[in-house]
This record gives sequence, structure tokens and C-alpha cells, in this order.
Amino acid sequence: MKFDINAITRKNVRELKPYNTARDDFKGVATVYLDANENPYPTEFNRYPDPKQNALKSEISKLKQLDPLQIILGNGSDEIIDLLIRAFCEPGIDNVIIPQPTYGMYSVCAAINNVETKLPELSIDFDLDIQNINAYLNDKSKIIFLCSPNNPSGNLLEQDKIKSLLQSFSGIVVLDEAYIDFADSDGWITSLIDYPNLFLLQTFSKAWGLAGLRLGVGYGSKEIIQILNKIKPPYNINSITQNIALTEVKKDNPITEWVDTLKNERRILEVLLNQFSFVEKVYPSQTNFLLVKMINAKACYQHLLTKGIIVRDRSSVIHCDNCLRITVGTPNENKELINTLYDFQNINL
Repeated sequence: MKFDINAITRKNVRELKPYNTARDDFKGVATVYLDANENPYPTEFNRYPDPKQNALKSEISKLKQLDPLQIILGNGSDEIIDLLIRAFCEPGIDNVIIPQPTYGMYSVCAAINNVETKLPELSIDFDLDIQNINAYLNDKSKIIFLCSPNNPSGNLLEQDKIKSLLQSFSGIVVLDEAYIDFADSDGWITSLIDYPNLFLLQTFSKAWGLAGLRLGVGYGSKEIIQILNKIKPPYNINSITQNIALTEVKKDNPITEWVDTLKNERRILEVLLNQFSFVEKVYPSQTNFLLVKMINAKACYQHLLTKGIIVRDRSSVIHCDNCLRITVGTPNENKELINTLYDFQNINL
């Protein structure tokens, strides 16, 4: 199906004249800046940050082998999710498709913007059910949100099923790859050229170890990025975040050692967790966490809590009854987790 970005962009967004910052009006380097009503006395942060984050985007573009104009940066991926919904979904009229279970902020952002959410279920093994998704689609469906590797299940969604949606859907397919650095896959970055309606989300919060900076990245066609840039806040990425991220991206193989260690620890944890009598299943994972089905997840969660170990109880989520989501920690943290679970098993024998 042909993708027409103008057909799905909100009329008011198409006609919007974006805000121009002082830094948009002047490009270059000056000796005296009297254009932005800043405090002239140097505090290290008395000047506004680059509203277009050009230096950081340039380095990311080299890393991902993309044009910088295909990149948008957000105050976390959540900001970019919100921008997508505001740009392409008419409040009270349009809808988004969010197969469940998955990351909860897609639904929250839609609700904030008064956009209907349609929630088809993933299959019992947490993969896409194309027939079920198609049953929810109508002419007001503007975005399909997918997470691969998925949260909370940890699995990669089947590639052919994603391709099927990209080829048949006239709206935007957002593929959240927050955990792609931990997967045995290069992801979909090279497929952007083939699918104009594909939009990717990635983040510096997971493998990069920069969650406190709140830096999300979106990759898409220049046309989609241009629309999102029209409506984003002018200075959404602060100077500290830009500078630290720029330093990290410039490093040689900056996250390789961490990722390799965490993937190895994930494999060790999977083996050890499967040995407990109260563990029914450890779901295969391509992320930095494991979804673990237990006989009594809530009791296990409370036991861990009393020992100062925090995991995530996902028992209330569809297909995740009696499941805990356990993030892979350092080797010492993982040993402490396993020892505490042995105590829990002994208590409940």
C-alpha cells in the first residue's frame, strides 16, 4: 500500500509555521551574542543549547550510517512517542494500534492526547498475530506501535510479520528498538530506505548506561523527521546531555564490553533460574532482562524486597500471570539475587 505522509499528517501541523530560535536565525560563530536574551556572564551554562543538536547528530549519523536529517533526538524516547502521536493523530478521531503486552508509555501518550488505543493481543509466545491486528485496523488508524525486542517478554518480533505490516499499512509503523544492542540482530536501521513508513526508536538509557540523561533517538525518512522537528520544543535537549552523549559516541567501541558482559550474565542467569523448583519458565530473551514465570511470583517478589532486591512484578500484564521481570545486573548483583532465591526456595520447601 502506498504511503502518503501528507495524507496522515494533521492539517494544523502541515500548516504550522514552526518557532524559530535565535540560533536558527544565526548560524555560525560570533564573538558577541546579544540575540537570545541570555545572561552574558559565563556560568558554563548561560547559553542556550544547540536546538538542532547538530554535533551530536553528526556523530550518531556516522555510527548508524544515516543522513543526520533522518535523526531526531528527544528528552527520552517518550518525548518522541508523544511527538509522533501529536503530529499524525487527530484527537478524538484517530486511533493507534498497540499489540499487548508491551511498553506502557505508548498507551499513556495516546491517552494524554485523547487518541483512541486499539489493543490486539500478541500470541501466547509474544509474537505478532497479523490477522488479529488487521481486525482492529480501520481508516482512522494512523500508527502501529511495536517493540522489538519486546518489553516485558524480551523476544524479537518475527521479521516477516513486521514486513507484512509495513507493506499493507498506510500509516506509520513505529518499531521501538530500545533493547536492540542486546539482541542477536542488527535491527531495522538498514531497512529505512526500503520502507518510507518505518520509524525506529532507540535510546541511550539501556546499553549506553545513560538513563539519567534522558536521551532518546528516532530514525526515519527526512519527511517524517521534518514534521516532528516542526512541533518539538525548541531546546529539548540540554547542553549537559548533548556534551556527555557526544563524548560517549566518539569513543572507540564504547558499549561493546558492557553489552558482551551483560549478555553472558543473562545466559548464566537463565541457566541458574531454571534450576529453582518454583520457576516454571524463563522466557528466551534478546534484552538485558529475563521474564520469569513462577509458582508464586508475588511471594517471591516480597521476599526479594525484604532483602533489598527490587525486581518488577508483571503478573497483572496479559500473558504474564505469575511473572517477574528481572534486569540483568553486575556479576555480584546477580550472585546476590540467586543466593536470595535459594533462601526463598528453602523457606518454601
